[in-house]
Amino acid sequence: MTDAGRRPRVAVIGAGPGGYPAAFRAADLGFDVTLIDPEANPGGACLYRGCIPSKTLLHVAALLDESERAADWGVRFQRPEVDLDALRGWKDRVIARMTAGLGQLVRARNVRFVRGRARFADAHTLHVDTGDGADPAPIAFDYAVVATGSQPAAPPGLAADGARVMDSTSALALADVPSSLLVVGGGYIGLELGSVFAALGSRVTLVEMASGLLPGADRDLVRPLAQRLAGAFEEILLNTRVQTLRVEDDGVRVRLAGARLDDPARTFDRVLTAVGRRPTSDGLDLDKAGVECDARGFVQVDAQRRTTAPHIFAVGDVAGEPMLAHKATHEAHTAAAAMAGQPAVYEPHAVPAVVFTDPEIAWCGLTETQARDQRIPHQVARFPWAASGRATTLGRTDGLSKLVLEPRTDRVLGVGITGAGAGELIAEGVLAVEMGARAEDLRLSMHPHPTTSETLMEAAEVLYGASAHFLTNARR
Repeated sequence: MTDAGRRPRVAVIGAGPGGYPAAFRAADLGFDVTLIDPEANPGGACLYRGCIPSKTLLHVAALLDESERAADWGVRFQRPEVDLDALRGWKDRVIARMTAGLGQLVRARNVRFVRGRARFADAHTLHVDTGDGADPAPIAFDYAVVATGSQPAAPPGLAADGARVMDSTSALALADVPSSLLVVGGGYIGLELGSVFAALGSRVTLVEMASGLLPGADRDLVRPLAQRLAGAFEEILLNTRVQTLRVEDDGVRVRLAGARLDDPARTFDRVLTAVGRRPTSDGLDLDKAGVECDARGFVQVDAQRRTTAPHIFAVGDVAGEPMLAHKATHEAHTAAAAMAGQPAVYEPHAVPAVVFTDPEIAWCGLTETQARDQRIPHQVARFPWAASGRATTLGRTDGLSKLVLEPRTDRVLGVGITGAGAGELIAEGVLAVEMGARAEDLRLSMHPHPTTSETLMEAAEVLYGASAHFLTNARR
């Protein structure tokens, strides 16, 4: 309860894509908001050490790749010269511009920003260590939001040292371009960063314990990327793991274990561990506030993102999978609305996932793999980009768009896309799933020609045997 005439106080711990939207929305709703983060401005791992710097570098990698492919179209460039200092400076300027903009929004919304690390003293008080040697400052709150995000995980024996053995954070610092690089992990982080270093000139070897890249994603979506990376990377070793790793003055010596290895002993200039992320829930003294975590360290939350202490919320990576920035923001808005007493719950039907490789892969809603594994009745309509006029003009016919549909009603349950710009196209799929659209709705919605967005419409036309460019009828 708050004193009469006093605005309710909200303390938000962490200023990433979960924290700063929670703080901003709470301020817009009339709360007295304090936002706490170790950085000078909001942004979090996504902006400082993740989404934004990696996509900045991936754009450069795509440009380098396209300059080579342009020879097939009759346009020849001299081999591009990469100025690493200038590239690093461009990346840093992107980060600085975006974080400074968020700092301006903090001030415009009259949010109090405290630079430091917070921990709970009790259920209504935080202690913040500002790093200046002074005693931690107490901050009282009526509501709190835990939005501390996640950090790179490292398997035993593969901990990053920031030099020879890198994690995603140190890799994005782009200290240099190693002549040879071992990437451990075939998930989206390993594939994205491996693609960057390969484009910049590293000989990249990737090892993945599973039998395929991007475990969990539909195989038909992954296949075009796997084929492309087979040419871009020196080697891709599936069903393989790092058995031992030893850092020496002249490189990193590793012994691999797996099938079909002619030489399990290898030496690399650098190693990048990209085996996932873990929640940043340690060091917060959550137990002092009555907040419980599960066995993996994720803060337990309900549909409103309330923790086991109902006036304390948790959003983003620290609150569970999937660890995605847009999921964190969506949860933040739910939590702020719940604080204000509005009827809000977090219950999306389609959380989009995008792998920003070349080609990109994107999906939302029910995947074909999930439907098959969970024995959910479904049918699939596919449209290959080889039949797309726009993809042909781009020289990118390696794509695919598909719809996962409920057989009786043709309702769209999920959408998957692989191809150039798939991440930009998937939003239509999200809308279709969330609105309960049917394949007929996509078929009858006029899409501009020639665009790759047409491929979703044409996938729906394939279902009804009405595609002008592809003969297969999905109902057969």
